[in-house]
Formats: sequence, structure tokens, C-alpha cells
Amino acid sequence: MFRSKIAGIGKHVPENVVTNYDLEKMMDTSNEWIVERTGIHERHFVTQPCGAAELALPACEKAILRAGIEKKDIDFIIVATTTPEHLFPGTSSFLQTLLDLPGVPTLDIRVQCSGFIYGLSIADQFIKTGQYQNILLVGVEVQSVGLNLNTEGRDIAVLFGDGAGAAIITRSDDKSEILSTHLYGDGRYAKDLWVDAPVGYQSPRISKEMIDEGRIYPKMNGRQVFKHAITKFPKVVMTALKANNWTIEDVDLVVPHQANMRITESVAKRLGLPLEKVFSNIHKYGNTTAASIPLALDDACAEQKLKKGDKVVLATFGSGFTWSSAAIIW
Repeated sequence: MFRSKIAGIGKHVPENVVTNYDLEKMMDTSNEWIVERTGIHERHFVTQPCGAAELALPACEKAILRAGIEKKDIDFIIVATTTPEHLFPGTSSFLQTLLDLPGVPTLDIRVQCSGFIYGLSIADQFIKTGQYQNILLVGVEVQSVGLNLNTEGRDIAVLFGDGAGAAIITRSDDKSEILSTHLYGDGRYAKDLWVDAPVGYQSPRISKEMIDEGRIYPKMNGRQVFKHAITKFPKVVMTALKANNWTIEDVDLVVPHQANMRITESVAKRLGLPLEKVFSNIHKYGNTTAASIPLALDDACAEQKLKKGDKVVLATFGSGFTWSSAAIIW
């Protein structure tokens, strides 16, 4: 079997920055309230029209360049997104067209906040078995066009932002390696963080009544999500450590999904890690769901908090509920 690694990473966010002070003009909230409860100061929103594939394209181009390969070398495309342009086909089909890679197989995965690590696990298996040699893995979200940007929707609306991150997964010929991935889910809690409509089991799938009732917007049981997140995050990190005979002291950096700064702080405390070893950039982007991990990896590299040979653990928790982790030699 072959070994796999992340050979290149890239990110892209819309130029349009929306601060907490901007949200104050749209709804009954305040910068202080948002920062205290989430750690978010600003986020990026697309200016319409811009779909997930279009937003992802610059991130893909950066990842390809940094991996030192040609676009034509890509032999599989995986896209993780909660916010596809259309019900079908998947965003990966539209991205393949923008990349001008006809004939290359594509795959969309929808496990929300855990999407990038789920995709990483899929890519890892394909590389290890020799099925593919250069896989483009993308996490991308265009959340802003699906938020209820008024007081009624503020609990969700202040959290999310738009962004894209991409990675090239290739065969490893050095010490860099994806060592293990660990995936979990529990659908009993699916309705604690979900979008009710459109509804796929009735006709029509969407109606004026659904729109008027606000069923097209995300809903969250915040207490339930927080309770599970601060429990599942540390456990799934420890699973990755145990699988590779690492101690918490061996880890150079933990990169969690950027959901809420309070969750990140709680996870660091439970793991006994100083905050400087738990990467956070939620203050700049908000929660970008499937794009969160690759955005954080790109920023960690830019800030020199992640360097060649580092032992890294990625971890996620989100809607589904799903949670996951990966142990990597960078």
C-alpha cells in the first residue's frame, strides 16, 4: 500500500467583510454580545451571484500550485459542502467544469462541519490503495444567502460565514503522512441542528407556507450542540492519539472545526492543552462549516504555527450529529 499526505493547501474568501457592527444595523444584537458568546468579530459574505464552485475555484488553484502538480494531474475531485448551488447535480460537477477537467470523477459529500475530514478519509483510502494519485479535496460554503438576517434569525445568523479551502492529497514520498482518520455519527440528534425545508418526502418540496414559517432557515438547539461538542471533541482527539501511540504532549498543534470560541477554549482545557497549541481563526471568518478546517490549516501555515514535520490532530463536530478526527504528520 502507498502512503498519503496533504501536498498543498489553499484558501479563498469573498472580499466583502461583514463585521459585528454591520450586523447591529440588521438585527437586535451587539458586537459585545457576539464576541462574548462566540469569539467572532467578522465574517465574509459573497456578493451575489456566486455559487460554491465559483467560490472554491481560487482556493483550488492555490492548492494545485503549492502541491507542485499540474491541473491535468488531478484524477479525482471531492467536494464537501452544506450549500450546493442546486439540489442536483453536485457542486463537484460544476467545479470540474470550471477547472476544465472533463472525464475526472467527482464526488459530493454532505456531513456539514465534519465534511473536510470525512473527505480526507475517503481520499486517504483511495491514495493508499493506488486507485488515484492526486486528489483535489475541497470544503466550501456559501452560507450567507441562506441566513435569516434579522432579529428573528440572529442566533444562527451571527455565527456563519462564507469561504473555501482546498487540499491536494497525493502519495507521500517523504515523512509527511495522513496517519489515521476516525469518523462517527449519531442521527438521533439530527433535528438539533438542521434545515427543515425543502422537504423531500412531500409534494411540493417547497411552498410559500414553508417560507413564511421560516422553515427554510437553519435552526439549532444551542445547549444540546454545546454539550455534545465539548464532550465529543476531546474524545475524538484522544482516539487519534491512541491510534498512533501519541501523548497529548507529542502534539504540536490541534486544529478544531471553528464553531465557537467558547467550545475551543473548553476543549483545550479538557485536553490539558495551552490555547497556543489549539489553532483558532474564528474571529476572522465565523463558522464556515466544511471550509473551516482547510481555512484554518492555510492560516496556520501563513502564521508559521504549522511547519514541516509537525504532529497535527484535526477534529470536528457538527450537524448530524457527526464528529471526526485525523492524525497527520505535516
